[in-house]
Amino acid sequence: MPTPKESTRSPEGDWLKTACILCECNCGLEVLLDDRQLKKIRGDKEHPGSAGYTCEKPLRLDYYQNGPHRLTSPMRRTATGEYEEIDWDTALDEIADRLRQVKDEHGGESIFFYGGGGQGNHLGGAYGRSLFAAVGARYMSNALAQEKTGEAWVDQQLYGNHTSGDFENTEVAIFIGKNPWQSHGVARARPVLREISRDPDRAIVVIDPRRSETADIADFHLQIRPGTDVWCVSAIVATLVQEDLYDKIFLTERTTGSDEVLRHLRLVDIPTHARRCGVDEELLRTVARRIAGAKSAATYEDLGVQQSPNSTLVAYLNKMMWMLTGNFGKPGGVHIHSWMVPITGRWHPVPSAKPIRARRARKAVGQFAMSNGSALIRRGIASAAKSSTFGSLTDRVATIGLDAFFDAVAVDTARRIADSIGRPDEDGVTPVGGARIQYGLTPCNAIADEILTDHPDRLRAMWIDASNPAHSLAESARFRDAMRALDLTVVIDVAMTETARHADYVLPAASQFEKHEASLFTLHFPHNAFQVRRPLVAPLVGTRDEPWIYAQIIDRLGVLDTSVIGDLVSAARCGRSAFALAFFSTIEARPDLAGLVPYLLYRTLGETFDDGEQALALIWGMAQLAAIAQPDAVARAGFGGNGFARGEALFEAIRSTYSGVQFTDDRYSDAWGYVQHDDRRIHLEIPELLHEFARLRDSEPPRLPAEYPFILSAGERRAFTANVIIRNPQWRRRDAAGALRINPDDAATLGIETGASVRVVTEAGAAQTTVEVSDMMQAGHISLPNGMGVTYPTDDGVETVGVPLNTLTSAARRDKFFGSPWHKYIPARIEVDR
Repeated sequence: MPTPKESTRSPEGDWLKTACILCECNCGLEVLLDDRQLKKIRGDKEHPGSAGYTCEKPLRLDYYQNGPHRLTSPMRRTATGEYEEIDWDTALDEIADRLRQVKDEHGGESIFFYGGGGQGNHLGGAYGRSLFAAVGARYMSNALAQEKTGEAWVDQQLYGNHTSGDFENTEVAIFIGKNPWQSHGVARARPVLREISRDPDRAIVVIDPRRSETADIADFHLQIRPGTDVWCVSAIVATLVQEDLYDKIFLTERTTGSDEVLRHLRLVDIPTHARRCGVDEELLRTVARRIAGAKSAATYEDLGVQQSPNSTLVAYLNKMMWMLTGNFGKPGGVHIHSWMVPITGRWHPVPSAKPIRARRARKAVGQFAMSNGSALIRRGIASAAKSSTFGSLTDRVATIGLDAFFDAVAVDTARRIADSIGRPDEDGVTPVGGARIQYGLTPCNAIADEILTDHPDRLRAMWIDASNPAHSLAESARFRDAMRALDLTVVIDVAMTETARHADYVLPAASQFEKHEASLFTLHFPHNAFQVRRPLVAPLVGTRDEPWIYAQIIDRLGVLDTSVIGDLVSAARCGRSAFALAFFSTIEARPDLAGLVPYLLYRTLGETFDDGEQALALIWGMAQLAAIAQPDAVARAGFGGNGFARGEALFEAIRSTYSGVQFTDDRYSDAWGYVQHDDRRIHLEIPELLHEFARLRDSEPPRLPAEYPFILSAGERRAFTANVIIRNPQWRRRDAAGALRINPDDAATLGIETGASVRVVTEAGAAQTTVEVSDMMQAGHISLPNGMGVTYPTDDGVETVGVPLNTLTSAARRDKFFGSPWHKYIPARIEVDR
């Protein structure tokens, strides 16, 4: 087997290929090692998405990879609250026993799962879905439920799934609560922004209370009052309607429900809405006219609005800017995109333009054989595997069978797998507080409510993977109380995080550069790319990768007949075609195993891969699902052949191309194939949100309490802030302590200057911080950066730098529909140290 260094080596010989793990773009990187140190880092010019671009942040990723924060042994909490090192077998045995006990006494639905990945380690989280299925769990959450569930629900109602803007080609780029100069989200964000800003025929529109770096280069900055996005955005879309600037042909031919939407927008009093948001009416009308007159326009909303009041309604109104102007399915517009596998929404197969001959007959015969003969198929192939001659022959016969039937039967089986793992139809409400669940995700602000109660259906155990909710969720102290009230808590992480310090067991994970990993943020159209990162160095001694951890726990739970695993291992040794036939037949006959597919692939197909590559087995499954769902787009990307062969070719390309591959190549007209409504139209009318819009249309923004005259935005993205996986404060070259930004007039009123020490007080708590006087902020608006306030071990003990934001946040301040927290709208006051 090649060493980690050899397996990722660039053509130059010394630079190793990987990717950034700090934001959803996951830009390709090349790394020069000095032993285990990431000595030099640069952009990977061969990466199909980022093409050599990177910002300054990943250049200091060694602060994540190396340092005294790394855990190297499983830890168990003692009766005194201290932690003791234990060996892996002891940890795994005890955890499996306690999971089984909780399930037997309270049911699997009492076991809650949080996390399962971050910005770059989705592979471990995907394997975690098998443990979720193995214990019969029902409730889970992750960071998406802090941010994206409202928008995701709006997408689902309108057209079915997530959309992204074609900003490289758009004429008008509109950013709402989004500063892509710092938070990115757009491929090659800074070059793209520069190109738009320098082109006199293009324009950038920014809706943001702050004068951000993006606002600085924008053609139009709508500097709204904090929390008034709904009145600003609705004034723009109302102008489109009231000035007759909308695309009537598009609405007639491509949408339904437009009449009711137009009626509501005609009732908007635009001057009143302008007054409420604090933006000049003529400027709002000018922006609407610029959008309507453009050949293309695209919008992007982010945390600035998604963690503010009325976020779900704003997501709806935001999309009206491009829907009413017909900016879908065209260059520079907004589009639903392909996925390797969806991280939100429903797996959606786009039929091939090439018809399947005798499809119904093939499907009937194939499904009958798979459902009724799966055991015979599996055992027959396993028996043939005992002979190299018969094994090879069996694989060839399986190839013939797959060529004949795979395309006809694959969609139904693939959908069963995708839906069992992704759970797109899991909605309803939580058992204790009745919080609304979207795409299977419990609102983060509701988790503690489901624990700190004597309700018989309360949560009893929590599994936390690669996440730090005791730091990242509102009212951190209450979440810590909830953790201590559970019968069992398990954390998988590379460090002793704020969450790990309150767990019963902490399992040390290999870092993201010590294992095979991938990001499922495949969010681009018309060209979409995917990369599997190979390990740069061997795992730190004492650590394990998450797929191995999950497989070990599931083994101990004994949820699967070992004969099924043995037969499938034998089939895999016959060949990939024989394995595919046996595997998909087994899932067709045993739909109860669909949720265990990641584990099943790891324990079967993974056994035939080189040592250390077992985790790639799930990538094989993902490649097959992607090729089944998007057959023509995958074929245009260069992966030909029929059904199974197409997915096989895609997998081998992913496996062997270390910079990543373009896995789909769409045409702009193909965007309509991704619309999930049967009529392939956008369904504009969402009655629940139009009712809310009617209420807010006649409402004034809420007044601040007299004792809290400022609005605090908690979690501003800055040049040297990122998610909290980089715990070492030395990685920040500037603004080391994460200063409170304040407007010059407010600073003068308070009698403070840059460097002063102040106390920020909210209804939930208080924190001491230094000040940075900045004209980025408008009067009455203050901000603190994300990524601060985490502990880090030093020679003198433990150091904490900056404000842990969720000492200041309230779980009660949340979106009325899906509970996303108002982290960007926190009433606060400033107390000056004298």
